[in-house]
Amino acid sequence: MNSLKTVFLLTLLTMILVGVGGAVGGRNGMLIMLAFSVIMNFFSYWYSDTIVLKAYNAEEVNINTAPELVKIVAGLARRAQLPMPKVYIIDEPVPNAFATGRNAEHASVAVTSGIMQLLSREEMEGVLAHELSHIKNHDILISTIVATIAGLIATIGNIVQWGAIFGGFGRSNDDEEGSGGIAGFLVTVILAPIAATLIQFGISRSREYMADESGGRMCGNPLALASALAKIDDYAHRRIMPEATQATAHMFIINPLSASRKTLMNLFSTHPTTESRIEKLKELARRIDRI
Repeated sequence: MNSLKTVFLLTLLTMILVGVGGAVGGRNGMLIMLAFSVIMNFFSYWYSDTIVLKAYNAEEVNINTAPELVKIVAGLARRAQLPMPKVYIIDEPVPNAFATGRNAEHASVAVTSGIMQLLSREEMEGVLAHELSHIKNHDILISTIVATIAGLIATIGNIVQWGAIFGGFGRSNDDEEGSGGIAGFLVTVILAPIAATLIQFGISRSREYMADESGGRMCGNPLALASALAKIDDYAHRRIMPEATQATAHMFIINPLSASRKTLMNLFSTHPTTESRIEKLKELARRIDRI
């Protein structure tokens, strides 16, 4: 179901891009900006592991420096038939974790020192299985594609907005192409970027549900993952991770900025509610027990 939802939302996002591009197309400057946006997103995808890990001062560990953690990751990777990812620890008391890397052969898993102190071994297995599921499900690639398309829509909106401010863009559109006047302007500058952002967040939430389910199956104990989510979420609503940013918050198993977003509507969240994720994991546990 979540895979179908992702396909639907990606298609809808592409249709918005095509519609907005058609409304304001034919501008060499716009094409240059769009190409630049694609290049920047490609660069971000290709070097995402290096950029993010350095931003959080993550330190790579091995079987000698963190034997228990590395053994858990290695066991889950074998079970999932994935190459062994690099393993990192972030010196941060706030419990959390994320996966990064452009593909399974260049993947990394990072956990905070706080999560290692908070969770039991079974709960850690659930969290790490969730992160390895993001790698197995190609979520990093999908999120990059989505971010690229949403970024293009926002770029077009900005070009139209600045063109209208300086007086040339809107008039030429009306005279040459009849793009819809003020209505077309509002759709391109305001509505389309908002819709793209909502779709981007919707896809992110769907992928989190998928990683929960496949992670629960991978570790064989969905309730342990549910317990881990509850503990991390409780901590996240009391304390923000200082290094966390809006640009990377979607990567973590629980939004590290939750403490500052208590009143934000779910539509504008990169993660589903933890309560709904826990309920789905409990249902998964019941289905596994019946097999």
